[in-house]
Amino acid sequence: MDQIKPLVEINQKAIRVLYRELGVVDAVRFLKQFTAGYGDYTEERRQLFKEEKLEDILTEIEKAP
Repeated sequence: MDQIKPLVEINQKAIRVLYRELGVVDAVRFLKQFTAGYGDYTEERRQLFKEEKLEDILTEIEKAP
C-alpha cells in the first residue's frame, strides 16, 4: 500500500506537472481560477470613479475601439 504523502508534496508535484504539460503561463492561468481573490471590487470602483459623471464614463466607453 502506498504511503500517504503530505499535501504540500502532492501540490508541488502537481504544479510541476502543470508547468511541464501546459507551460508556465497557461498553468498559472489555470490555477488562478481556483483562487478567491481579495478586496471589495464594488467599493474600489466606487472610489475610483467617485469624481466622474456617468455621462463622461459612457462617452469614454463609446470612444473605445
